[in-house]
Amino acid sequence: MDPADITTSNPDKIYYPEAGLTKGDVVGHYRTVAEAMVPHLRGRPLTLRRYPSGIAGQTWYQKEASPKLPSWIRVEAIPQRTTSDVRHVICDDAATLVYLANQAAIEYHIWSSTVDDLEHPDMVLIDIDPPDHVTVADLREIARLVRDVYTAAGLTPYLQATGGRGFHVVAPLEPSYTYEEVRDLAKVAAEVLARLDPDRLTTAVRKNQRGDRVYLDILRNGYTSTFVAPYSLRARPSAGVATPLDWHELGKAEPDGWTPKRMKERLARKQDPWAGMADHAASPARAMELLKAL
Repeated sequence: MDPADITTSNPDKIYYPEAGLTKGDVVGHYRTVAEAMVPHLRGRPLTLRRYPSGIAGQTWYQKEASPKLPSWIRVEAIPQRTTSDVRHVICDDAATLVYLANQAAIEYHIWSSTVDDLEHPDMVLIDIDPPDHVTVADLREIARLVRDVYTAAGLTPYLQATGGRGFHVVAPLEPSYTYEEVRDLAKVAAEVLARLDPDRLTTAVRKNQRGDRVYLDILRNGYTSTFVAPYSLRARPSAGVATPLDWHELGKAEPDGWTPKRMKERLARKQDPWAGMADHAASPARAMELLKAL
């Protein structure tokens, strides 16, 4: 299917009242970013966040693929830990992405493993999740600290502005560890970070135990857990876009600083900073050894 053949229904419907963006703008965004975004979606179970009336209206997270999807869209039955299989959409091409956007999918969330090897993630992620008062300058310093700990563990760190409140720091892995083992790897990394900067950082899951510290969220590394896909819009008033960054860009980066308009301009002049990430996959076993020595 050629994405150009997909007609946007109700293109003038307002999806982002404060930003003044319509459904047509949202679908247009996904047409623009498809070349950069689809490689990060390809082969991975997808969870959609849909907003048929825009971000001010009703929403839900959709894991189970609609039975009304066209036959050319890939759907795979994904085993669950405690329930029956879930039929997830797998977005392998631009046409699927544009079709889903026209079905009011605003946010796209992906697994850290692929259908070909569901039990073994090929990346590890720490989500820098701040309380309200934290400055962007602090968030940037924390992201650099995560980068340095990853590097000390032999990992190659990649940065993403989430389009929301914080940053993700991701590292590609050889898919040789289970989800449980990768989550333990992230846990050890987060504990090292909290020990290095205990006044600003915490691994406490319960909010009432965090105080005013930034939470280092490792729970997105679990089986069936997801994180926001690169280049996904976020359902927030400012219409921020999850944006992969080069590290030298961090000094001026805001977590929600890229809108669809800025993203279009960005991709016209710059390649995806996460392209070729898999070429830098590291041994999780070696990373765990190095982390435990820190």
